[in-house]
Amino acid sequence: MKSSDVIKHVKGESIFVDDMPVPQGTLYASVFDSKIAHGKITKLDLSEALKVPGVVRIITYKDIPGENQIGNIIPDEHLLAVDTVEFIGEPIAIVIAETEMIAKKAKSKIKIEYEELTPITDPRDAYEKGSLIIPPRIFSMGDVENSFTGCEYIIEDRVEISGQEHLYLETQGAVAVPVEGSGIKIYSSTQGPTAVQSTAAKVLNLKMHQVEVDVLRLGGAFGGKEDQATPWAVMAALGAKLTNKPVKLILHRHDDLRMTGKRHPYSADYKIGLSKDYKILAYEVTFYQNAGAAADLSPAVLERTLFHTTNSYFIPNVKATAISCKTNLPPNTAFRGFGGPQGMFVIESAIHKAALSIGIEPYIIQKKNLLVEGSKFYYGQIAKRVNASKCWNEAVTRYSFDSIKNSVEEFNSKNILKKKGISFMPVCFGISFTNTMMNQASALVHIYTDGSVSVSTAAVEMGQGVNEKMINIASKVFSIDKVKVKVESTNTTRVANTSPTAASSAADLNGNALLFACNSLLARLKKHVAELLKLDDEKNIELVDGKILYNENETELDWNKLIRSANQHRISLTAQAFYATPDIHFDKKKEQGHPFAYHVYGTAITEVTVDCLRGTYEIDSVKVVHDYGKTLNHAIDLGQVEGGIVQGIGWMTVEELVQDSKGRLNSNSLSTYKVPDIYSAPKKLETYFLEDSENPYGPFKSKAVGEPPLMYGIGAFFAISNAVKAFNPYVDLKYSSPFTHEKTLMQLYQGRKTEKERSKITSSEIG
Repeated sequence: MKSSDVIKHVKGESIFVDDMPVPQGTLYASVFDSKIAHGKITKLDLSEALKVPGVVRIITYKDIPGENQIGNIIPDEHLLAVDTVEFIGEPIAIVIAETEMIAKKAKSKIKIEYEELTPITDPRDAYEKGSLIIPPRIFSMGDVENSFTGCEYIIEDRVEISGQEHLYLETQGAVAVPVEGSGIKIYSSTQGPTAVQSTAAKVLNLKMHQVEVDVLRLGGAFGGKEDQATPWAVMAALGAKLTNKPVKLILHRHDDLRMTGKRHPYSADYKIGLSKDYKILAYEVTFYQNAGAAADLSPAVLERTLFHTTNSYFIPNVKATAISCKTNLPPNTAFRGFGGPQGMFVIESAIHKAALSIGIEPYIIQKKNLLVEGSKFYYGQIAKRVNASKCWNEAVTRYSFDSIKNSVEEFNSKNILKKKGISFMPVCFGISFTNTMMNQASALVHIYTDGSVSVSTAAVEMGQGVNEKMINIASKVFSIDKVKVKVESTNTTRVANTSPTAASSAADLNGNALLFACNSLLARLKKHVAELLKLDDEKNIELVDGKILYNENETELDWNKLIRSANQHRISLTAQAFYATPDIHFDKKKEQGHPFAYHVYGTAITEVTVDCLRGTYEIDSVKVVHDYGKTLNHAIDLGQVEGGIVQGIGWMTVEELVQDSKGRLNSNSLSTYKVPDIYSAPKKLETYFLEDSENPYGPFKSKAVGEPPLMYGIGAFFAISNAVKAFNPYVDLKYSSPFTHEKTLMQLYQGRKTEKERSKITSSEIG
C-alpha cells in the first residue's frame, strides 16, 4: 500500500488545507455571526472594528459584486445576512486582517442591535405554523386505508430521532488566491468542487472558467462538506477578490459546531398493520424533518428518507408522507446515509413495538417480511439480485444465533441487575444519486514516457480510501505495480462539471469512468503491440505484471519499452472517458421510477449488556454479514463497514444534540457532546463479506460500501430496548434516539408496580 494515503497519514505527511504553505502577503478572515436565532438587524456598527491596526477590510452583503445567494437546490440562503437573521451562527460580516488574531480582535468590536423575534425550533411547531421548505411529498402503493380493515394487529406510535454532529477532524476551511485574468484559485475542504466553483462564480460575478477549485484531500466529511463547505470557500474567495490578496479562512472547532448544520432530526408518526401470521399488510408514516433555516440539501435528504421508508421489507400497502419544516436552527445537511437511516429507524421501531404488543420476538416479524426477488418497491422499482434473506440466513448460521439466544436467556435468568439484549438489523440501501442527472463522472489518464501513470477523477479522498481504489483499478487494467500510479488532486480544470463525492457513488461513478479511460488506452497499446511485433490479431495479447504476453508467452516487450515505443510512434498516451449510470430514471410528478442502479444488503446481530442499577450499558458484539459484491480492496471495505457501524452506534446511543428554546446549541463542545470512544465501541466486531455476490454496475463487479454499514448501528437501540424490557416488563418503551444512559436509567424503573418490588429486587442483588 505504498501509494495509498495510509502511509502518509501514519507518518504525518498528509497535507490538508490548513497545512498548505500560504503565499506571501496572505490575509486572514474571521466571520462575525448572529448571536440570536431570529430577528431583524436594526444597527450594524463597524467603526471601532475598522480602527484596529492590521484590519484591511470588513465585508458585508453590500460589498458582494454578484449575487448574495448560496442556495443550491432552492435559492433561499444568503452568503451574508441582509436585514434579518434566521439562526445562531448565520454569517453577517467577514473581517479581513493581516493576522488571524487581529481579525478576531476586530470582530469582537463590531456592534450590532436586533429586534428579536420568536424562533421556531421544533419541526411539528413549524408545520403547524406553515413554515415549510417545500410542499409535502407522498410516496404510496396499494390501498393503505382499506388495508388496515383486514389487519389482525394495528399499532400506532410516535418516534423521535435526534440529529448528529459530523465532527470531522478537519474543520471547514479554504484558501483563495487571486490569479491573472481576474480569476480566483480556491483550495477548499469540500466534497463538491463544482458546487464551490459555480457558487463562487455567481457571488463574485465571474464565469466558471475564471474560478479554479483544487482539493487534495479532506480530514473527514461524512456529508458535512458536500454543501456546507461552499460558504466558507466563497467567503475566502470574496475576500481575495476584494483585496486582491490571498485570503485564508479556517473555522475553529467551537465556531464549526455552532455555525454548521447537522444530521436532520426527525419526528414521525406511524401506523402499522399485520396479519395473523405476522405479515405486514399496511404501513402509513408521516415524517417531520427539521430542515433548519434554509433548504441546503434537505429536499434531497427528505427524498431519500421516502425511498428507504420500508428498509429491507416488502409491504404491499404503503403511504409515506414527508414534510420538510423550516426552523431557526443552522440549516441541516447531508450526513452518512442521507436521510435513509431516519426512515429505517421508524420502520424498525414500528416492527419492534408491534412485536412487543403481540408478545413475540421482533426478529420473527423481520424475517417474515424480508424482500424477495421480484418484490416491487412502493416507488415502482422491481427488486433484482435480492440478497436480503441470503444475508439474514448466513448471519443466523455463521454466528450460531440459537446459541447466542440461549446464552442471553440463561444470563438473564441468573442475573437480576444485569440484563442482556439482542437484536437483528437488516439493511437494504439504494445506490445512486436520487437526482438522476448527478449520476455521471469523467476521468483523465496520462501515461508518461517512463511508464508512470497519472489519474484524475472527480472523486475526493476524505479517509474512505477512494484514492487507493482508483489506483487499484488503473494498476489492474495495465497490470503494473501500484507504485507506478498516482492519483492527482481533484481539480475543476482537469475534470469539470463534477458530482460531489457522496451517496456512496464515488467509487462506482469515477471508477467506471477511469475503467473506460484505461481500457481505451489499453486497446491502443495492444494495437501497437500487434503492429510492432507483426502479430495476426490483438485478442491474445495480454499485459501481465509489467510484461507483454502473446498466447501466454513472453514477448521482447515489457511495459516500459511498450510505452516508449508508443510515444515514438506518436500514439496518444492520454485518454479521457465519461460514464453515466445506465437504466435509472424517476418521475417526480408520479413519484415512480427506477432510481437506483442496485441495492446493498446485509444483516447485523447486536448483543448488549445493561447495568440495571446504573443505567449504563456495553455493546458486547456486532456480528455482520455484508453484501459488497466483488471488493476492489478488502481492507478498505472492511474499514468502511467497521467505521460505519461505530458511527451508527454513536448516533443511536451517546451522541445527543441539545438546543434550548432560543435555538442555542447547548451541546457545543466535546465535554457536552459525546462521540463513541473505545468504551462505547463493540467489544467484538465481526464482519463476513457475502460470497457469490456480483454487481454489473460497479467497477470489477464491486458494490458501494460507504453509507450502508452505518445503518447496522441502529440495532444497538433495539438490543438495549430488549435488555431494558427483560429487566422491567412493565416499561412503555419510548422510541426516542439516542438511547443515552440517562434515558436507559429512567426507563429501567418507569412503570414498575410498587416501591416494595423495586426494593426487593435491589436488595436481592446486593445481598
